[in-house]
Amino acid sequence: MEMDMETNMEEPKATGRWMFFWVGFGALVWVALGCLVFGLAGCTYVSGAGVQESQAKVSFLDVGQGLAVLLEYEGRYALYDVGPDSVGVFDSLRARGVDTLEWVVASHYHRDHVGGLLELGAGPSKVSKPAVKRLYVGLDTAGGFIRDSLFRQARRFGIPVDTVFRGHEIVLQDKNGVADGLRLKVLWPPEFLPLGGNESSVVLECRLETSGSQVDDGGTLLLTGDIDTAAERRLLELSPSLRASLLQVPHHGSSGSNSLGFLSQVSPRYAAISVGKDNGYGHPTAEVLRKIEIVAGDSSTVFRTDLDGTISFQIVPGMGVVK
Repeated sequence: MEMDMETNMEEPKATGRWMFFWVGFGALVWVALGCLVFGLAGCTYVSGAGVQESQAKVSFLDVGQGLAVLLEYEGRYALYDVGPDSVGVFDSLRARGVDTLEWVVASHYHRDHVGGLLELGAGPSKVSKPAVKRLYVGLDTAGGFIRDSLFRQARRFGIPVDTVFRGHEIVLQDKNGVADGLRLKVLWPPEFLPLGGNESSVVLECRLETSGSQVDDGGTLLLTGDIDTAAERRLLELSPSLRASLLQVPHHGSSGSNSLGFLSQVSPRYAAISVGKDNGYGHPTAEVLRKIEIVAGDSSTVFRTDLDGTISFQIVPGMGVVK
């Protein structure tokens, strides 16, 4: 009887030990499952963050008193204007390993904007001169000699030339030619209005499209060439809600452009001025700089190639234009 009692007394102790064991084991299982679930969720988040959406890059090249804006998307490049000569432009392109330009837009036929085009070569075999696949021009009725020389170069190297005006669209896509990429709408000049010189400058509104969606106004770039105040006013009549996060300040900051009404409507977060150091035109004028500061609210958002050298911005999905 004593042995039976001892045996019965030991069984509850054993049962208790097994109970604690299974409770502990179950807790460990739940902890492990919890870690697995949250770990997988964490991995999914990190993976999504690690796979960056395609970004675009915009660089205002330091070409002295002139304008050249390099656009880059997924290893492809294009230019809006090419500066007064080839020196600053080709040096910048070589430094970036650029041997081919998908297209070049000549805003108007003034040498400080298209002079570099007159020295472009046929392709990568020309060490210092990139290939140009296509040339876009506007409706500039002036610029005889430069215009004729430009077209002669295009014929010489077999570069197709297309004329663009309001309503047309230019794209810069990746090498697969998918829908994503930079989409540039031609806002000016209108087809019905004969113009020559600065006022005829091709104006482009540039947005980044990724996965079928557009980056909002926070990611809009406005390229204006040398449009004057009259062209600015007419442009706003056609595009009354025009806004942009990044503005290429018209005509190098000339007081003959950059009306307060235009700057206020566009309301840029950043302003880029392409201008030569100690230029003889007094660009940018103090008056224009004051206007931009009034509109932007902070002079630190104004960038100048004469002071800052080449100026680069990123257009990032979900963030817009960032410096």
